Amino acid sequence: MSKIVGVIPSRWGSTRFPGKSLAMISGKPMVQWVVERVKQAQKLDAVIVATDDERIAKCVQSLKIPDVQVAMTRPDHPSGTDRIAEAVQDLDVDAVINVQGDEPLIDPALIDELADVISTGEWDMATAATPIVDAAQITDPSVVKALFNRHGQALYFSRSTIPHIREPEGVSTKGVYWRHIGIYAYRRDYLLKLVLEPVCALENLEKLEQLRALDMGCRMKVIKTQDFGIGVDTPEDVAKAEALLGKAPAGAPTDFPGGEAHE
Repeated sequence: MSKIVGVIPSRWGSTRFPGKSLAMISGKPMVQWVVERVKQAQKLDAVIVATDDERIAKCVQSLKIPDVQVAMTRPDHPSGTDRIAEAVQDLDVDAVINVQGDEPLIDPALIDELADVISTGEWDMATAATPIVDAAQITDPSVVKALFNRHGQALYFSRSTIPHIREPEGVSTKGVYWRHIGIYAYRRDYLLKLVLEPVCALENLEKLEQLRALDMGCRMKVIKTQDFGIGVDTPEDVAKAEALLGKAPAGAPTDFPGGEAHE
Protein backbone atom coordinates (compact mmCIF):
# COMPACT_ATOMS: atom_id res chain seq x y z
CA MET A 1 0.00 0.00 0.00
CA SER A 2 1.31 3.44 -0.93
CA LYS A 3 2.19 5.87 1.82
CA ILE A 4 0.83 9.29 0.92
CA VAL A 5 1.22 12.60 2.73
CA GLY A 6 -0.61 15.84 2.17
CA VAL A 7 1.62 18.92 2.28
CA ILE A 8 0.32 22.46 2.66
CA PRO A 9 2.89 25.10 1.63
CA SER A 10 2.30 28.15 3.78
CA ARG A 11 4.70 31.08 3.58
CA TRP A 12 4.43 34.47 5.21
CA GLY A 13 5.58 36.70 2.37
CA SER A 14 2.75 36.39 -0.14
CA THR A 15 3.13 39.20 -2.68
CA ARG A 16 -0.52 40.23 -2.75
CA PHE A 17 -1.45 39.31 0.82
CA PRO A 18 1.45 39.07 3.30
CA GLY A 19 0.66 36.86 6.28
CA LYS A 20 -2.51 35.54 4.68
CA SER A 21 -2.08 32.11 6.27
CA LEU A 22 -3.02 33.69 9.60
CA ALA A 23 -5.77 35.93 8.20
CA MET A 24 -8.92 35.41 10.23
CA ILE A 25 -11.83 33.92 8.30
CA SER A 26 -15.04 33.43 10.25
CA GLY A 27 -13.12 33.29 13.52
CA LYS A 28 -10.31 30.94 12.44
CA PRO A 29 -6.93 31.57 10.81
CA MET A 30 -6.98 30.45 7.20
CA VAL A 31 -4.34 27.78 7.75
CA GLN A 32 -6.62 26.12 10.30
CA TRP A 33 -9.47 25.96 7.78
CA VAL A 34 -7.14 24.32 5.25
CA VAL A 35 -5.70 21.82 7.72
CA GLU A 36 -9.15 20.80 8.96
CA ARG A 37 -10.40 20.24 5.41
CA VAL A 38 -7.34 18.21 4.43
CA LYS A 39 -7.73 16.10 7.56
CA GLN A 40 -11.20 15.09 6.35
CA ALA A 41 -9.55 13.19 3.47
CA GLN A 42 -9.39 9.45 4.13
CA LYS A 43 -6.39 8.45 1.99
CA LEU A 44 -3.58 10.45 3.65
CA ASP A 45 -1.18 9.00 6.20
CA ALA A 46 -0.18 12.41 7.54
CA VAL A 47 -0.56 16.14 6.91
CA ILE A 48 2.41 18.49 6.89
CA VAL A 49 2.35 22.27 6.89
CA ALA A 50 5.55 23.43 5.19
CA THR A 51 6.34 26.97 6.27
CA ASP A 52 9.17 29.46 6.58
CA ASP A 53 7.67 31.40 9.48
CA GLU A 54 7.58 30.66 13.22
CA ARG A 55 4.24 32.44 13.62
CA ILE A 56 2.56 30.05 11.21
CA ALA A 57 4.33 27.08 12.78
CA LYS A 58 3.18 28.04 16.29
CA CYS A 59 -0.40 28.50 15.09
CA VAL A 60 -0.49 25.02 13.54
CA GLN A 61 1.15 23.40 16.55
CA SER A 62 -1.36 25.05 18.88
CA LEU A 63 -4.21 23.27 17.06
CA LYS A 64 -2.97 19.93 18.45
CA ILE A 65 -4.57 17.99 15.61
CA PRO A 66 -3.36 14.35 15.43
CA ASP A 67 -1.02 13.46 12.53
CA VAL A 68 -0.53 17.12 11.59
CA GLN A 69 3.12 18.11 11.53
CA VAL A 70 5.08 21.27 10.79
CA ALA A 71 8.16 21.33 8.56
CA MET A 72 10.30 24.45 8.75
CA THR A 73 11.67 25.25 5.30
CA ARG A 74 13.98 27.80 3.74
CA PRO A 75 12.50 31.26 3.10
CA ASP A 76 13.94 31.63 -0.40
CA HIS A 77 11.97 28.97 -2.30
CA PRO A 78 10.67 30.27 -5.66
CA SER A 79 7.47 28.21 -5.45
CA GLY A 80 5.33 26.03 -3.23
CA THR A 81 6.55 23.01 -5.19
CA ASP A 82 10.12 23.65 -4.08
CA ARG A 83 8.92 24.13 -0.50
CA ILE A 84 7.08 20.80 -0.35
CA ALA A 85 10.04 19.04 -1.97
CA GLU A 86 12.24 20.21 0.89
CA ALA A 87 9.61 19.10 3.40
CA VAL A 88 9.48 15.52 2.07
CA GLN A 89 13.01 14.96 0.76
CA ASP A 90 14.01 12.86 3.77
CA LEU A 91 10.66 11.15 4.33
CA ASP A 92 9.91 7.52 3.51
CA VAL A 93 6.76 8.16 1.46
CA ASP A 94 5.58 7.08 -1.97
CA ALA A 95 3.53 10.08 -2.99
CA VAL A 96 2.75 13.66 -2.03
CA ILE A 97 -0.36 15.77 -2.50
CA ASN A 98 0.22 19.51 -2.64
CA VAL A 99 -2.80 21.34 -1.20
CA GLN A 100 -2.50 25.11 -1.54
CA GLY A 101 -2.47 27.01 1.74
CA ASP A 102 -5.07 29.51 0.55
CA GLU A 103 -7.88 26.99 -0.16
CA PRO A 104 -10.08 26.97 2.98
CA LEU A 105 -12.84 25.00 1.24
CA ILE A 106 -10.78 22.41 -0.62
CA ASP A 107 -12.88 19.28 -1.21
CA PRO A 108 -11.54 16.28 0.78
CA ALA A 109 -13.09 13.95 -1.80
CA LEU A 110 -10.90 15.49 -4.51
CA ILE A 111 -7.82 14.88 -2.37
CA ASP A 112 -8.82 11.24 -1.99
CA GLU A 113 -9.40 10.89 -5.73
CA LEU A 114 -5.95 12.28 -6.45
CA ALA A 115 -4.50 9.89 -3.87
CA ASP A 116 -6.15 6.93 -5.60
CA VAL A 117 -4.78 7.97 -8.99
CA ILE A 118 -1.20 8.61 -7.88
CA SER A 119 -1.04 5.42 -5.79
CA THR A 120 -1.47 3.23 -8.89
CA GLY A 121 2.05 4.07 -10.04
CA GLU A 122 0.75 4.64 -13.58
CA TRP A 123 1.18 8.42 -13.38
CA ASP A 124 4.08 10.69 -12.38
CA MET A 125 1.68 13.47 -11.38
CA ALA A 126 -2.03 14.17 -11.16
CA THR A 127 -4.02 17.39 -11.04
CA ALA A 128 -7.60 18.54 -11.63
CA ALA A 129 -9.74 20.67 -13.91
CA THR A 130 -13.30 21.92 -13.84
CA PRO A 131 -15.57 22.91 -16.77
CA ILE A 132 -15.59 26.59 -17.70
CA VAL A 133 -19.19 27.77 -17.77
CA ASP A 134 -18.57 31.53 -17.80
CA ALA A 135 -17.72 32.61 -21.36
CA ALA A 136 -15.68 35.54 -20.08
CA GLN A 137 -13.21 33.14 -18.46
CA ILE A 138 -12.38 31.50 -21.78
CA THR A 139 -10.37 34.55 -22.87
CA ASP A 140 -9.22 35.59 -19.38
CA PRO A 141 -5.44 35.01 -19.08
CA SER A 142 -5.74 34.61 -15.30
CA VAL A 143 -7.84 31.51 -15.93
CA VAL A 144 -5.52 28.68 -16.92
CA LYS A 145 -6.97 26.33 -19.49
CA ALA A 146 -6.16 22.61 -19.45
CA LEU A 147 -6.08 20.27 -22.44
CA PHE A 148 -6.00 16.50 -22.00
CA ASN A 149 -6.60 13.43 -24.14
CA ARG A 150 -9.27 10.72 -23.95
CA HIS A 151 -7.32 8.96 -21.20
CA GLY A 152 -7.13 12.12 -19.09
CA GLN A 153 -3.42 12.62 -19.80
CA ALA A 154 -2.41 16.28 -19.81
CA LEU A 155 -1.44 17.67 -23.20
CA TYR A 156 -0.94 21.36 -22.40
CA PHE A 157 -1.90 24.20 -20.08
CA SER A 158 -2.22 27.79 -21.24
CA ARG A 159 -3.42 31.25 -20.33
CA SER A 160 -4.55 31.57 -23.94
CA THR A 161 -7.84 30.35 -25.35
CA ILE A 162 -7.21 26.71 -26.14
CA PRO A 163 -8.43 24.93 -28.09
CA HIS A 164 -9.02 27.51 -30.82
CA ILE A 165 -12.32 26.92 -32.63
CA ARG A 166 -11.60 27.69 -36.28
CA GLU A 167 -15.24 27.69 -37.42
CA PRO A 168 -17.23 28.69 -34.31
CA GLU A 169 -20.62 29.15 -35.98
CA GLY A 170 -23.03 26.56 -34.61
CA VAL A 171 -20.39 24.98 -32.35
CA SER A 172 -21.26 24.52 -28.68
CA THR A 173 -18.44 25.23 -26.24
CA LYS A 174 -19.98 23.00 -23.56
CA GLY A 175 -17.33 20.58 -22.36
CA VAL A 176 -14.66 22.13 -24.59
CA TYR A 177 -12.91 24.44 -22.13
CA TRP A 178 -11.53 23.28 -18.80
CA ARG A 179 -10.11 25.43 -16.04
CA HIS A 180 -7.06 24.12 -14.25
CA ILE A 181 -7.25 23.79 -10.46
CA GLY A 182 -3.92 24.25 -8.69
CA ILE A 183 -3.80 21.04 -6.68
CA TYR A 184 -1.19 18.39 -7.50
CA ALA A 185 -0.28 14.85 -6.58
CA TYR A 186 3.27 13.67 -7.23
CA ARG A 187 5.19 10.47 -6.95
CA ARG A 188 7.80 11.54 -4.39
CA ASP A 189 10.78 10.60 -6.57
CA TYR A 190 9.33 12.51 -9.50
CA LEU A 191 8.76 15.60 -7.37
CA LEU A 192 12.41 15.61 -6.27
CA LYS A 193 13.46 15.23 -9.90
CA LEU A 194 11.15 18.03 -11.03
CA VAL A 195 12.52 20.69 -8.71
CA LEU A 196 16.08 20.02 -9.94
CA GLU A 197 15.11 20.83 -13.53
CA PRO A 198 15.72 24.37 -14.79
CA VAL A 199 12.80 26.51 -15.93
CA CYS A 200 11.93 25.58 -19.52
CA ALA A 201 11.08 27.99 -22.35
CA LEU A 202 7.31 27.41 -22.27
CA GLU A 203 7.16 27.76 -18.48
CA ASN A 204 9.04 31.03 -18.75
CA LEU A 205 6.63 32.35 -21.37
CA GLU A 206 3.35 31.30 -19.74
CA LYS A 207 4.57 31.50 -16.12
CA LEU A 208 3.05 28.07 -15.49
CA GLU A 209 5.23 25.65 -13.54
CA GLN A 210 3.38 22.55 -14.72
CA LEU A 211 4.73 23.14 -18.23
CA ARG A 212 8.19 22.20 -16.94
CA ALA A 213 6.82 18.78 -16.04
CA LEU A 214 5.25 18.33 -19.49
CA ASP A 215 8.51 19.45 -21.11
CA MET A 216 10.21 16.65 -19.18
CA GLY A 217 7.76 14.12 -20.61
CA CYS A 218 5.66 13.81 -17.46
CA ARG A 219 2.75 11.37 -17.41
CA MET A 220 0.22 13.70 -15.79
CA LYS A 221 -3.38 12.70 -15.15
CA VAL A 222 -6.07 15.39 -15.15
CA ILE A 223 -9.09 14.55 -13.02
CA LYS A 224 -12.40 16.09 -14.01
CA THR A 225 -14.21 17.70 -11.09
CA GLN A 226 -16.99 20.18 -10.39
CA ASP A 227 -15.17 21.54 -7.35
CA PHE A 228 -13.24 24.79 -7.57
CA GLY A 229 -12.66 25.69 -3.93
CA ILE A 230 -11.85 29.17 -2.70
CA GLY A 231 -8.59 30.86 -3.59
CA VAL A 232 -7.94 33.63 -1.05
CA ASP A 233 -5.37 35.70 -2.90
CA THR A 234 -6.10 39.22 -1.61
CA PRO A 235 -7.59 40.81 1.55
CA GLU A 236 -10.77 41.45 -0.46
CA ASP A 237 -11.22 37.70 -0.96
CA VAL A 238 -11.68 37.15 2.80
CA ALA A 239 -15.25 38.47 2.76
CA LYS A 240 -16.10 36.31 -0.26
CA ALA A 241 -14.67 33.26 1.49
CA GLU A 242 -16.65 33.99 4.65
CA ALA A 243 -19.85 34.27 2.62
CA LEU A 244 -19.26 30.93 0.94
CA LEU A 245 -18.18 29.23 4.15
CA GLY A 246 -21.40 30.40 5.74
CA LYS A 247 -23.48 28.90 2.94
CA ALA A 248 -21.66 25.66 2.21
CA PRO A 249 -22.04 22.52 4.33
CA ALA A 250 -18.90 20.56 5.19
CA GLY A 251 -17.49 18.88 2.10
CA ALA A 252 -19.59 20.85 -0.35
CA PRO A 253 -17.93 22.17 -3.52
CA THR A 254 -18.27 25.84 -4.49
CA ASP A 255 -17.98 27.92 -7.62
CA PHE A 256 -15.90 30.72 -6.15
CA PRO A 257 -14.65 32.77 -9.12
CA GLY A 258 -11.06 33.17 -7.99
CA GLY A 259 -7.83 32.66 -9.90
CA GLU A 260 -5.66 29.59 -10.10
CA ALA A 261 -4.31 28.75 -6.66
CA HIS A 262 -0.71 29.61 -5.81
CA GLU A 263 1.36 29.56 -2.67
